This record gives sequence, C-alpha cells and structure tokens, in this order.
Amino acid sequence: MVAGTDPGRCRQTAGQIHPAKVRDMGLHNSSGDVPEQPAAVNGAFCVWLMGLSASGKTTLAQLLARALAQRGFTVEVLDGDIVRTTLSKGLGFTPGDRVTNLRRIAAMAQNLVRQQVVTIVAAICPYHAIREEVRATIGKYIEVYLNCPLEVCIRRDPKGLYRKALAGEIQHFTGIDDVFETPVRPDIEVTTHGEDPEASLARILRRLVALRHISPEPAAPPEMESEEQAPPQPSMGFGSPPPDIKPL
Repeated sequence: MVAGTDPGRCRQTAGQIHPAKVRDMGLHNSSGDVPEQPAAVNGAFCVWLMGLSASGKTTLAQLLARALAQRGFTVEVLDGDIVRTTLSKGLGFTPGDRVTNLRRIAAMAQNLVRQQVVTIVAAICPYHAIREEVRATIGKYIEVYLNCPLEVCIRRDPKGLYRKALAGEIQHFTGIDDVFETPVRPDIEVTTHGEDPEASLARILRRLVALRHISPEPAAPPEMESEEQAPPQPSMGFGSPPPDIKPL
C-alpha cells in the first residue's frame, strides 16, 4: 500500500520514488524546482521486466525508475526477490510457489496502478500461462523481455544462486532444473548481453512513448560553447544497480 505523502517532508516509502525525492537525487529541472507530477498519457501503467536470474532486471528497474521520476512521475519498484522475503516469505521455487508469488506481485501492481502509481516489476515470470494471467490482472501492462543467454547469466551470478542451484542446494531453479519459456509476445525486448544498461533503458523509453504511455521528453536546449562540459558518466553495467534508489 502506498503511504500518504507529508508535504513538509521528503521521504521514500517502500520503493516508491516521490517527486520531492527527485531534488535529493540531483534530477531537478533547469530552474531548480521539481516539476509538477504529470499524468501519464493514458493513465498509470505497469512495466514488467522479466528474464532469467542475473539478466539485469534489478539494474534496469532502478534506471527506469530514475528516468520516470526525473519526468515527475510517482514510481514504485516491486522486486521479486524482495517480495519473497516479505509478502511471500516461506515460498520456495516449485512451479506452484512461483505462480503464487507472481499472483501476489500482480495484485500489488494492479492496486498501485489504480492509485495512479507507475509500477515497475522485476521478476522472472517464467511461464506463458502466468504471463497472460498477470497481463489480464493488471490491465495497463507492458511486458519487457530481457533476453540474455543462460551461460552469460551463470557467469554473472551476483547473488551466487546459480552456483547453489548447480550444486543441488536450490531445487527448481529457473534455467537449471526448471524451464524458462521464451516470451512469445513481449511488448519490448532488450538484449542485455549485447548492449549497456543505458542503451536498454533508452530502447524501453522510446517504446513507452510509441505506445503512448509517456510523452516524448522535450529536447534539451543547446549548450553554450563557453560553458565547461561535464565529464561523461560511466555506464553502470548490468549487475550494478544505482545505489541511491532502493526497491520495494
């Protein structure tokens, strides 16, 4: 549930990025004021990032949340791994437990979208049937498939989960002894092994504009030649989410 906003304070609740928080993240506009929160073109929506473990879901979720917060939206990030430690604590990785966890996430996302909160879900969602179910549940739903080969994900393995699954310490782990059914009709597909996170983010934002979920970002004014150019920021790289935005 989304907490009430105290106009006299800047705070972040359970992964929700309030427009007032944008100032603290250095994402203000040229006047120094935080822009008023815009309405999405066709109302709030849910972006569901799905793919194998270590495909880059959390990294991309945080970058997308930051980009939408910069535009003034209220954003909530629901990370499947974190939901498992709270709302779905005690569930395992059997197909039945996975479906239960995903249904709970979908119900949370549906509620947030109804409250006009743009919601980003980062969860594997491995089966065709549950994808269609969560699409129908949420309604305003954009499916984003993070296409990354299993061998790349195993090499990344930031949480050591593949190592445990290959050693038999985790049963029913997606990609090892449980199937990941390749999405057949994703709204957006990004290849996180073949491009950096910023390129994937740009691809998603362009598609959200094309689908009329967000408005095109105004073109930046040309910089004066006499102004000192800011040094370029290094790419975060998949597996290294920005430290200043916390999911859920």
